[in-house]
Formats: sequence, structure tokens, C-alpha cells
Amino acid sequence: MSKVLIIGAAGQIGSELTQKLREINGKDNVVASDINYSNTHVVNSGPFEILDAKDFNAIKNCIEKHHIDTVYLMAAMLSATGEKHPMMAWDLNMNSLFHVLNLAKEGVIKKVFWPSSIAVFGPTTPSVQTPQHTTMEPTTVYGITKQVGERWCDYYHKQYGVDVRSIRYPGIISWKTMPGGGTTDYAVEIYHKAITDKRYDCFLSENTELPMMFMEDAIEATLQIMKAPSEAIKIRSAYNLAAISFTPKQIAASIKKHIPDFKIGYNPDFRQKIADSWPKSIDDTQARLDWNWKHNYNLEQMTKEMIFQLEKKYSSSEKVT
Repeated sequence: MSKVLIIGAAGQIGSELTQKLREINGKDNVVASDINYSNTHVVNSGPFEILDAKDFNAIKNCIEKHHIDTVYLMAAMLSATGEKHPMMAWDLNMNSLFHVLNLAKEGVIKKVFWPSSIAVFGPTTPSVQTPQHTTMEPTTVYGITKQVGERWCDYYHKQYGVDVRSIRYPGIISWKTMPGGGTTDYAVEIYHKAITDKRYDCFLSENTELPMMFMEDAIEATLQIMKAPSEAIKIRSAYNLAAISFTPKQIAASIKKHIPDFKIGYNPDFRQKIADSWPKSIDDTQARLDWNWKHNYNLEQMTKEMIFQLEKKYSSSEKVT
């Protein structure tokens, strides 16, 4: 049985990936780690270590202590937060990747998952059905770190045989965890506000179309690429990954089918410029061919599930209060 370490396990994707991997591998075979104890479910559901992703020796000691062979490096400073703290974003996003790649190069671990993002693209990238191989001129610190990271992943695979795998996540939507400082956060916040306030003031304009994905699909894609045989992984930088694309206006319309008195307003802020530099839709043919990727949720299915789960969550919270 593979022994797994998840770095950044308290984050939006990391927390749900931790839960799923513990279900599959057994909780004792999945070590979660983060910079603090903020996510009590992750901390209490299996082995947990306080770990600074920028500390090479701490990572190495943790890997040796728990006999880890596979690392999921989920720690990162996201797009909107990264613009406020550019050097901190560079330090965290790049040095953590180098630490893990170098440990794999040394043979301390066997396999690495590192997530990239649609943020690698920029305003010069074809915005509709963005191809796997295309112009990448990102305009955010987050996007720059992801683009550079992709090149290093490819380099370490070609030069040192490191088994590193990556996908370019679109915006991720989940009812279990709140977002963590990304430009696509509106697509999570809108569901919460629809239930609690019946109104949402969106920080993007109504016709800003972006690629999105329901969390269940994102987790499934991550598991699929890591389960695939090494020879099936033809791209070692990062695979395009797609599911659905929509605008704030379209997601609001899908919510109104379930909550008819829901209202939305638009007040674009600095995140609008970031969103405008990203693709509207993604061509992920290569992932579908190489390791049989396919998504399960469309916008209507996702909205139905989000509202059902969040209404249950808020109802339960009110009873406790």
C-alpha cells in the first residue's frame, strides 16, 4: 500500500483530497500536513503533522518518519492573494515545488502530484477552447509561478526521471470548504449568499465566462492521473483539464430555478482584470485520450447538489445554535 503525504491538506482542494485518499488507502496510510491546525476534520481524521512547505529539512524528516513514497503538494498562495503579496507567493509556490522535486530526484520519494492552473494562460492565449500547447504569458504572480513550475516539472522528468504528474485546474466549486483567495471564488460564494441572504454582489461582471469544475470531478481527475500507468502520462508539464464554462449571469439563472427570489448585483474589482486574462473554455482532449479523463457534472447538476448540501448544512448549523 502506498504511503501518502499531502502538503497543504487544510486548503480547499487538499482537505477533500485528504478525505478521499483516506477512504481509499486507509487513514493510517495518508499523512496530512499544513502550517496550522485550522482544519479540525483533517487534523482529527488521521495522522497529521505541522509542516512549513518552504522548509526542506522539515519535509524530508516527515517523509522519512512516515516512510512516504508519494507526495501531493497542494500548498500554494492563490491568484487574488498572490497579487497582494507577490514575493511571499513566489517564495511559497516555487520553493515548495523545488523541495519535493529534489527529494524525488534523490529517490527519497517515488511519485509527485503538483497542481497547475488555468492561470498559466494570459491575454495573448486563445481564449476559446484553449489548446494544450499554446502561448502562455500569464499576468499574475500566481500564474507566473505555475508556468515556471510546469517547466521545472517537465525538466526534472526528462533530466532525472522524476515521476511528476500535474493538471491545470480550472475554478473549483465545493460545498464542503470555503475558497482560499482565488479569482474564481465568486462561484462558491454565490451559493452561500443565495441561501443566507438571497442576494450576492459579484466582484466580476455578468458576462465573464471562465472554466469551472465541481470538486468531485476535480478530485476524481487527480486520482485518475495518479493511478494511470507511467507510460500513459505523455505530458509532464501539466494537462489541460475541463468540465464546464459559465458566466456569473448563467450561474445566477441556474440558482433562481431553485431560489426564485435570489438577486445578483455586479461590482467588479481588481479580480476582473485577472479573470479577463484567462481563457473562457479549455480543450482537454489530451487528458481524455491519455488517461481516459471525463467529467460527470454540468452546471445544472452542480447547482442542484450545491443548494441541497448547503441548505442542509446551514439548517444543521442553525439547530446547533
